[in-house]
Amino acid sequence: MNPTRKWLAQRLIPLGAPPPEARPTRGDEVQDDFAEGAAAPAAVLIGLVERPAGLSVLLTRRADSLKRHTGQIALPGGRCDAGEGPAQTALREAHEEIGLDPELVDPVGFSDPYHTRTGFWVTPLVARVSPAAVLTPAPDEVAEIFETPFAFLMDPANHQRRSAVLAGERRQFYAMDHDGRLIWGVTAAILKALYDRLHGDAGLG
Repeated sequence: MNPTRKWLAQRLIPLGAPPPEARPTRGDEVQDDFAEGAAAPAAVLIGLVERPAGLSVLLTRRADSLKRHTGQIALPGGRCDAGEGPAQTALREAHEEIGLDPELVDPVGFSDPYHTRTGFWVTPLVARVSPAAVLTPAPDEVAEIFETPFAFLMDPANHQRRSAVLAGERRQFYAMDHDGRLIWGVTAAILKALYDRLHGDAGLG
């Protein structure tokens, strides 16, 4: 077994286990402002590509034509369809958004779910992606596909805490600034939660 895959599998939530619901992670400091009602299930793909320089993570820049989160950096993913598990959703959405062939994806495990302010319960699927994968952005959803070094994203020195007024409310959130691209909000928080699972106590149980 690939040593990186083995290490990841030891730290992540197994594919056959339901993702836990006791440890939601937030990208801001407000703990009591979740959307009312049951959270809608969703999933994202944290796709790891093994390059000569090391592992990198697949990320996208959202299309400028979208009504929400225009131009923001994101992980491929979206809402779960009826009857779908989070792994199925992550692979389907990655195929729809960036043309990623599911046959070139090796799912390893889940990271901790994230409860968004807008009422989604997002489960991240961590998977190895073949370097041979040919990716094509869906023009109505994705403006750009790019890769960011995994080592940079997993370095706590790069997990900045920032503050801004958003929709009339001062919010604090995680941000990671790399190569002129600002990764922030939900995407940064999900990556920070992956760091916590891989390198903290969460991955020991």
